[in-house]
Amino acid sequence: MKLPPDQLEILIQDDKAAEYKEVCKEDSDDSDASSTESEIQCSSHRAFFTLTIMLFANLLNYMDRYTIAGVLVKVKSYYRLESEAQAGLLQTAFILSYMVLSPVFGFLGDRFSRKAIMAVGILFWSLITLAGSFVPADKFWLFLLMRALVGVGEASYSTIAPTIIADLFVKTQRTKALSVFYFAIPVGSGLGYIVGSNVAEAMGSWQWSLRVTPVLGIICTALICLVVREPPRGAAEGGTHLHSTSWAADLKHLFKHKTFLLSTAGFTCVAFVAGALALWAPTYVYYSIMVQPNNLLPSNEVEAHVSLVFGIVTCVAGFVGVTLGSSLAAYLRPRVKNADPLVCGFGLIASAPFLFLSIYMSRINTAATWVFIFIGETFLSLNWALVTDILLAVIIPTRRSTAEAVQILVSHALGDAGSPYLVGAMSDMFAKARGNSGFLFEDYITLQYSMYACCFVCVLGGGFFLTCAIFFDFDRKTANLAIKGNVAPSCAPDINLSRLFRFGTYSERNKQCIKRDHRRVIRSIHESNRSATSSS
Repeated sequence: MKLPPDQLEILIQDDKAAEYKEVCKEDSDDSDASSTESEIQCSSHRAFFTLTIMLFANLLNYMDRYTIAGVLVKVKSYYRLESEAQAGLLQTAFILSYMVLSPVFGFLGDRFSRKAIMAVGILFWSLITLAGSFVPADKFWLFLLMRALVGVGEASYSTIAPTIIADLFVKTQRTKALSVFYFAIPVGSGLGYIVGSNVAEAMGSWQWSLRVTPVLGIICTALICLVVREPPRGAAEGGTHLHSTSWAADLKHLFKHKTFLLSTAGFTCVAFVAGALALWAPTYVYYSIMVQPNNLLPSNEVEAHVSLVFGIVTCVAGFVGVTLGSSLAAYLRPRVKNADPLVCGFGLIASAPFLFLSIYMSRINTAATWVFIFIGETFLSLNWALVTDILLAVIIPTRRSTAEAVQILVSHALGDAGSPYLVGAMSDMFAKARGNSGFLFEDYITLQYSMYACCFVCVLGGGFFLTCAIFFDFDRKTANLAIKGNVAPSCAPDINLSRLFRFGTYSERNKQCIKRDHRRVIRSIHESNRSATSSS
């Protein structure tokens, strides 16, 4: 950014309130200009080909992750699992390895070739998934280990792919690109149930459900190697001058970052609910249908039907939710600066009553249960793209892979790593307390009690996102200052609840802080211009 010397002097010397408005306007105009240039630059066919490949890989990622849930009853029977908690371990083992290794790949992703890391990770995940389908019935511990190792490959991909998208697209294009990328979560999860259950039914063996995604994963690896070109970190935002710092410095910054911490806490609640629903909702609806007195269908047909319907509901609800969340945030941003965390918060809170009704109504009316699950999952899906957009908006490019990795670690450690096992363990505990375990009706009732925990977690997560909205706008401006001029903020924002909806004005202290930061950026640009002139 180059400004005439006289304009620079005016901006530096004028201490009136008008200067603050002028500086912010100048910064906004300059940002919009660079944004337009970047958007034109990043709208090449290769950028969109790269996004398509990222979407394909993420789709396979979630298909494989939830294939087991679609055939869970068959897996329990094949390995002779005696409790719901043992079945829950399959998902928990995967999530544990995924979250523990995410920081490792986050560190590597901020310093080495992201393309190579992704290609190797997806190939490894594909081969391990295929190998897991051949584990014999007396080796459940080996099958559990294979499912855990799948998390190694997925950790290498999930921490890095969003940062590549962030370096290809900016502003509204980035939001749209992320919404496309995160369509894979609900759509891939739904396809996992559908493909898993139907392939198992068609082939007469649940193992075949694990042999679909590995072939597609190898194709995806080849596409990454041949088509994807890794962009420079920060290229889309003009932050290529930034350099990586030590991992300790990155972590110290992240653990002091209010928006990052609060959005991570909110996303942890999302992960908790999503993980519990993904594994137990099909089994719970299966139980609810089997205990209905007017049910005449055999158990295998009910299981296949439930997996198919739940997969379709998850696909459609996720597609609608991600689209609605991204569109609503884009519409509100010109009016409400912290629209992203507000949409996430209200969506999460709104999902709670519908999930409660879906659990309560399951034995009374199956059709109503599917409707309430659809509405609840739609509200839950509002935040999938926005959570990442929040992170990318408030974290500088050279720390984004690490930030993604830490968010994955925390959200899965306290979210879906434990929620499938916790819900299963709570169900076992209620069954023991009731003293009538072993009957299908008791399995249904005890699982129902444990599923109610998801409703409380939704409300808790919504509170975290609403609190995050207080700090979001300041932290976003701070990151933009660092990208443009490598200048740190001079002071933190006041905690003023009127700033939650951003209809009020800044406090006088915040005005002075932001004005001083803008002046420091302009001084640094002025000094750079003078140095360049003198050297020439």
